[in-house]
Amino acid sequence: MEENPWIVEQEELKYDNKWISLTEFKVINPGGGKGIYGKVHFKNIAVGVFVLDDVFNTYLVGQFRFTINQYSWEMPEGGGPLGTDPLESGKRELLEETGLIASEWSILFKMHLSNSVSDELGIVYLARGLRQAQAEPEETEQLVVKKIAFAEAVEMVEKGQITDSMTVAAIYKVQLLLLQGKLK
Repeated sequence: MEENPWIVEQEELKYDNKWISLTEFKVINPGGGKGIYGKVHFKNIAVGVFVLDDVFNTYLVGQFRFTINQYSWEMPEGGGPLGTDPLESGKRELLEETGLIASEWSILFKMHLSNSVSDELGIVYLARGLRQAQAEPEETEQLVVKKIAFAEAVEMVEKGQITDSMTVAAIYKVQLLLLQGKLK
């Protein structure tokens, strides 16, 4: 079942910029029918940094997200160009958005963010051993940073106040690790 059952008859680049491209494929699907399929290719790896301090507080970043036309609370996130070390991108994003520097880093998970229409890969790190420095937000970012108890972050997910997919997954993964006694 791991062989590719799709046959690509033709592909056409429909849109391209420095962050994404959109390609339309004329295909024969696994059932033998002809159709089209669109794929959004991301030129960056999505990187998220879930911060957990020694007393189980985390840091959330709030900002208005153009694509969903609403305000969003999420962990520090951004992108790193393909071919660069995602950990370095994570360190940069954490400093830019919160002014935090972490001495302990581990991968929480990797995930495809919307694999029915895109190839975007996300990597989420757990950052601990924190010290405060100066935030360096990008000009496109108008951020609010808040430090909250981890339990409050879980409640925000349960109330639908946090909907960003990588942040939701990170909160539930950290909750699982805490319940299993794998984080102290």
